[in-house]
Amino acid sequence: MRAGFADTPSPPYWAVVFTSRRTADDGAAYGEAAERMLALARTQPGFLGAESARGDDGLGITVSYWTDEASIAAWREHAEHRATRERGRAHWYDHFEVRIAKVERAYSRRADR
Repeated sequence: MRAGFADTPSPPYWAVVFTSRRTADDGAAYGEAAERMLALARTQPGFLGAESARGDDGLGITVSYWTDEASIAAWREHAEHRATRERGRAHWYDHFEVRIAKVERAYSRRADR
């Protein structure tokens, strides 16, 4: 796959959609924490990949992909992830939404083929 796209298997699998608007109080610590969380997620059983984008207005969307709901639940309960989520609620996010969905169908197109 191209850089920035998760390399997911054929469905079914699960997606966690995290939409957020950051506060002005994000600094370098936010970027470091985000990189650490992605590196840590990659070591978790059931993690398939992630895609993320953020606009100049602070609105961002990160979608992480998982093999099953149990893997998502285990990631949610991971101690370091839990502590970082609390830090985000207290300092980095003005508003966020989390949505969890089962991916039953997926397709793609690559312009370079």
